[in-house]
Amino acid sequence: MRRIAVLDAPTNLGLRPPTASSVPGCAKAPGALRDHDLLARLRARDAGCLTPPRYDPGDWRPGDGVCHAPEIAAYSAALADRIGAIIDRGEFPLLLGGDCSVLLGSALAMHRLGEAVGGRIGLVFVDGHSDFRHPGNASYVGAAAGEDLALVTGRGQADLAAIEGRRPYFRDIDVVVLGIRAQDEYRLDLQAAGITTRPVPALRAEGAARTAQWAHEQLADCAGYWVHIDVDVLDPAVMPAVDAPDPGGIAFAELEILLAGLVDTPHCLGVELTVFDPDYDPDGSYAAEIVNTVVAGLAPVSAPSATPPRLLPSGPVAPAPRPGNGRPANRRVLPSPVATPAPAVAVEPIGPAPTPSELADGDPAVSLAADVDSDEAPSAGTAGPGPLPPVGADEGDGPEQVGPGSGLLRRVSARDAAATPEPVGPPASAGPGLLRRVPVAEEGPTASTGNASSRPGIDIA
Repeated sequence: MRRIAVLDAPTNLGLRPPTASSVPGCAKAPGALRDHDLLARLRARDAGCLTPPRYDPGDWRPGDGVCHAPEIAAYSAALADRIGAIIDRGEFPLLLGGDCSVLLGSALAMHRLGEAVGGRIGLVFVDGHSDFRHPGNASYVGAAAGEDLALVTGRGQADLAAIEGRRPYFRDIDVVVLGIRAQDEYRLDLQAAGITTRPVPALRAEGAARTAQWAHEQLADCAGYWVHIDVDVLDPAVMPAVDAPDPGGIAFAELEILLAGLVDTPHCLGVELTVFDPDYDPDGSYAAEIVNTVVAGLAPVSAPSATPPRLLPSGPVAPAPRPGNGRPANRRVLPSPVATPAPAVAVEPIGPAPTPSELADGDPAVSLAADVDSDEAPSAGTAGPGPLPPVGADEGDGPEQVGPGSGLLRRVSARDAAATPEPVGPPASAGPGLLRRVPVAEEGPTASTGNASSRPGIDIA
């Protein structure tokens, strides 16, 4: 059993200001999540808060390099110290960002740890965007939150990509990217670099549970791995409270299953959560949904059967070939225990119910897309994913309306699973669908979750 330690990293230094006279609101995220009893529900230790430097772009202009670079570098080194201290106590760090620039501090901590134990540490990067902009593929850089994956793999200016002379923090072959959109701007650059990816269409077709297992296998040569989660991996139809919402994401239930699968091994060393912006969540409903997902997703960490990581002492390791890829296996952590399956999830259809064959392949919470290859348009007469509509319009207490063709699925609590599903909205054509949690205490028509189209996306380039 591993105790979770929650550390706040409320930095917004890696983002551009939403308007000329405002600052990004994601610095408020840790407090908003704590307000929903996150620590008590996780039975976690409060590891405090690392206060970031002041947000002040000053007279920064394109071509000046990454904005706030000196401040981010100093903050990253201090954050790495705090993460390392948590791991040294045998605890599991849960880092509450803040923007995605917190990954630099986590990456620095993982590189230090890998050096100490004589092995490599990997990264599972769960994000709606690749964040792989760097001087080699862009005319200029500026916002570290849009460049964090490039920086932690050694691309970019040395004051951020090589803190303490460590470069890269993660090798390309030790990174797995999950949840980017099918047409991500830098997807071909990731492929050329040899970084393993599974965009949303493939993730949803394979299922969240099998995707987590697949990520384990990709990092089998590593001593352990860190998990980065940007909540913009979620579709804005269910989670619009981020700085750059982008349609085509996953659902809360899928993120919960994915997270549970990724942490259900002693090789997972910690998790960070980034980019939730409470400024776009005035009633706290999205914060509550994030907390529900995190608590359920991290259940395997604090379960009585959970095994803490036991890193072997530093020293030379005789490499052993791994069948299938020929790369040496330098694992420095003892084998993981038998994984505990994630709890079954009941789903209630909004539109047509999925067929048994769609749900019989080991991931009961996911409806499969009919066409996984997003580059090909659906043939005539075939229902494709189509644009995802907003879920509800927040008008009164009536039932939420979902337009035809959406194929959305609603999450149903275990207590309500035996009840006869009640159709919501007009019949919908078969599609990949999303899942939405229905709280245990919810009865009657579901409340609106807000209009995802009410706010334009913000370019963080």
